Amino acid sequence: MLEEKNDNLQEADGKSGIENNDSVQDNVTHKSDSDATQKQDRNDEVNEDSNHQTALDAITNSNAEESEDETLKDRHDIPMKDYDTFSMDSLVDELKKFVNTDKVMSVKDHIEEIKRSFLLQFNHFIEEKKEEFNASNEDPNEDFQYHSPLKSKFDEYYNIFREKRNAHFKNLQSNLKSNLETRLAIVEELKELINPQENIKDTLKHFNELRERWKNAGSIPKDKYNHVWNNYHFHVENFYDYLHLDREARDLDFKYNLEQKQKIITRVEELVNEADISKAFRELQDLHRIWKEDIGPVSREHRDIIWNKFSELTKKIHDKRELLFESQRENEQKNLEIKKEIIATIEVLATEKVGSHSQWLVQIQKVEALRNEFFATGKVPSEVNEQTWAAFKTAVRNFNTFKNSFYKDIKKDQNENLNKKMALVAKAKELKESTDFNAATPIMKQIQEEWKQIGHVPKKYSDKIWKEFKDACNHYFDKLKEHKAEENSEEVAAFDNKKAYLDTLRAFELTGDHKTDLDAIKLHIETWKGFGKVPFSRRHIEGKFNKILDALFEKLSLSKKDTEMMRFSNRIDSLSESNDTRRLDNEKIFIMRKIEEVQNEIFQLENNIQFFANTKNAKKENSIVLEVRKNIAIHKESLEVWKDKLNQLRNLSQE
Repeated sequence: MLEEKNDNLQEADGKSGIENNDSVQDNVTHKSDSDATQKQDRNDEVNEDSNHQTALDAITNSNAEESEDETLKDRHDIPMKDYDTFSMDSLVDELKKFVNTDKVMSVKDHIEEIKRSFLLQFNHFIEEKKEEFNASNEDPNEDFQYHSPLKSKFDEYYNIFREKRNAHFKNLQSNLKSNLETRLAIVEELKELINPQENIKDTLKHFNELRERWKNAGSIPKDKYNHVWNNYHFHVENFYDYLHLDREARDLDFKYNLEQKQKIITRVEELVNEADISKAFRELQDLHRIWKEDIGPVSREHRDIIWNKFSELTKKIHDKRELLFESQRENEQKNLEIKKEIIATIEVLATEKVGSHSQWLVQIQKVEALRNEFFATGKVPSEVNEQTWAAFKTAVRNFNTFKNSFYKDIKKDQNENLNKKMALVAKAKELKESTDFNAATPIMKQIQEEWKQIGHVPKKYSDKIWKEFKDACNHYFDKLKEHKAEENSEEVAAFDNKKAYLDTLRAFELTGDHKTDLDAIKLHIETWKGFGKVPFSRRHIEGKFNKILDALFEKLSLSKKDTEMMRFSNRIDSLSESNDTRRLDNEKIFIMRKIEEVQNEIFQLENNIQFFANTKNAKKENSIVLEVRKNIAIHKESLEVWKDKLNQLRNLSQE
């Protein structure tokens, strides 16, 4: 029976086990879901607490810093500007304004930001100047030096700030340690207040004295702020909670503290809707300080509730502040994209080949405009700031290197031009004292033309060699002018003599004896030549003389050839005396062309005679043939005259 019962029990247990397994599984599933939900809730709570703590830490850390140096409280009153968009001149002006304030630590962040922005721009500026120096410097032993009055001003103002800051720190450090010891001593006295043997009124009076001393204890090191305050606050609450005070007095104090903290919460609720988030956060920071340092504890039943409400409101303002920062980060990202485009554009310009100075000026203006745009564009995310700045400097440096390579080639050409111009200077100096004006003048004019054809020289030599060349040329042509002035006085005298002689020549009468009259005319011609040249503007007197000669030759009944040759000789002698080589050369070319024309005419006329000679009536020359023969004779006579003229010119050039 026992065995049967056992079997039944075993069977029942087995069945029950199968059914219970499903039930257990369901229970496990439900429990698992519940645990997961609870875990998620706990995670949410942890995250929520973490967010609250982050918001509270932001307030606490800032208050801790200001607890060390109360002058830092005023820093919030001065909005931080985007100093990266300022020019170097504007940055120096801003620095000058800030260093004149008494509370230097309230503007410390502004000054350091100004310093960072100024040095970025200035170092870039110096790098460019150094590259320009290296590109143009010919002396490898000469070191780069550059004095910037603007940098000197900046250093002067920054040194004023540094001296004020050091004096402030020195004074501050001497007090921090003493104030810390005072506050720690107050905490120790708070611990000793819990004394059942002491009169409660005396204890309360002592407690209030300690609170007042705490308020006036002064700044302490920021790394001690939280620890010291928490310790103090703990013992204040401990005093309220555990000391057997007069309940009525304690409750009144709790009630007052609760009312003050509720007023703070009401104000924070208003700050949640404040449009100026930075302003709201600064006031919230002050309210936290008042909450912790100026207002005592509240009753235990209100303590967590009111603190949690204050923390929740703090988180809301902190979250709005984070949204503001996020918006600023978005703007910084946009600025980054703009600066990347500027850098890419400069990189392209650093590869575009241009072949003239004017084109390079356009390229340089483009890069300068891009540089200004880069500096005018606001901040970029701090984690890529150095990287972006380095990329910009590299792009500008590559452009300058590319530009300088072009100007190095130009410099080589300019040095060659310098050598050519120095050779012309030497030649001009060599000729400047010459008195052989007929030979030197064409050379001086030629080197002046050559000077105009030579291109630019290095700027540092340009003025010097131009002055040397100009002085040498001016010296020579001043002498030439003086010489011509002397010649002009002689020419004026020659004109006056010739003008008077014309009256003598007009009164001359032929004797009728051909030889005697011809010799007399030749003597007049020699006398006329002996007077010399006349001023160019009065050359018309030669025409009057030639007209009188023509009339005398006509009366003398000379042959046409003799008359023509005498006239020609007189005119050529006049040109020779005036050193008018250009007109003499033109005369020679004219005569040679006339000889060729007359020869061609004679050849054509002789061909015509041949034609008539082959006709049926050739034996009997008609009037046309006779006229042709006559023309041939005239042309041959003319040809002889032209040849004699050419021979006379050639003999003149040989002399």
